[in-house]
Amino acid sequence: MDGDKMKIDGIEIYWVGMPLIYPFRTAFGNDETIESVLVKIVSGELYGWGEGASWKYPAYSGECAAGQFLISTDFIAPLLMGREINSGTELQDILSGIRGNYFAKAEFDLAWWDIYAKSQDQPLWKVLGGKSPTLESGADFGVMETYDALLGEIEKAVKAGTKRVKFKYRPGWDLEMVDVVRKTFPDIVMHIDCNSAYTIRDLAMFKKLDKYNLAMIEQPLGHDDLISHAALQAKIATPVCLDESITTPEKAAKAIKIKACRWVNIKLGRTGGLTNAVEINRICADGGVPCWVGSMVESAIGMSHNLAFATSSANLKYPADIFPTDRFYVRDIGYPEMKFSEPSKFTANASKGIGTEPVPEFLERCTIKKASFES
Repeated sequence: MDGDKMKIDGIEIYWVGMPLIYPFRTAFGNDETIESVLVKIVSGELYGWGEGASWKYPAYSGECAAGQFLISTDFIAPLLMGREINSGTELQDILSGIRGNYFAKAEFDLAWWDIYAKSQDQPLWKVLGGKSPTLESGADFGVMETYDALLGEIEKAVKAGTKRVKFKYRPGWDLEMVDVVRKTFPDIVMHIDCNSAYTIRDLAMFKKLDKYNLAMIEQPLGHDDLISHAALQAKIATPVCLDESITTPEKAAKAIKIKACRWVNIKLGRTGGLTNAVEINRICADGGVPCWVGSMVESAIGMSHNLAFATSSANLKYPADIFPTDRFYVRDIGYPEMKFSEPSKFTANASKGIGTEPVPEFLERCTIKKASFES
């Protein structure tokens, strides 16, 4: 995946907030706007876009959009300006002196891959090894006001052809919710996402979930607690899926070694970009652990990268968290917006790179703060 050296001649950084149609409710709280950081890297006549959506509050991870913007402008951009970078691995090596800050690193890694694919005159999904641009997606539902409201949305998704559904799961919206859904939809493939809301002391509750035939329980315990996840997986029949816990290839290898999970959700922002995501998927495949692609409800910029990655490997086996723009947003910063190519399926753009970039006037309207660098 290495290519000709590309000198970074310019960088633009945008801290943005994109309003949601309705609040997104998870175990972390309720969000009315998704905050992220967009980066444009210029190399000669080429340019590429990347996005890291860590959100407004540092709950999903230790990062938040305000801090992400600061790390990007004060540390990462100065490190990269004027450098010739031959590969994603080389870029990651340059940034290795900055501990953590995966979402901030991801913006730049993703923008580099967009440029690289353009330099190869190919869409990114082909550069990553994808055999087909078409991908199955799932339907996700946050915490709602009533069970009837949830069941109504599930019915719509099923009629639209979705092959699996996912529910946010938190205290007060837990076992009873799953029981209601399963009784109403006895055959649908479904799983729950706990977003680290529980501890191993909740083992009895997790054992009760075994009877509901869930595809997996996503991130049930602490974000940095592989040991307890291994203990939980040994005592329940339902597969554990790790999300927040897997930030690096090294973490993935450790999780597999101690049998902490039977699935891994890979998010490009959480893992520092495509370079690391590809390596995590390889490690999981070698260890017999299937993966799937998650998202942070990014704009079409981030979603296009997710889509390209999700088509790239046979080990990415579960319908991805990729959504049409109108599922969450009235309007998207990126163009073209995300739309189904057929029921519950997306087809990656045939243009060079990700084939997506911001609409200038809407980007400006959504921008909280911006910075630019030139060599």
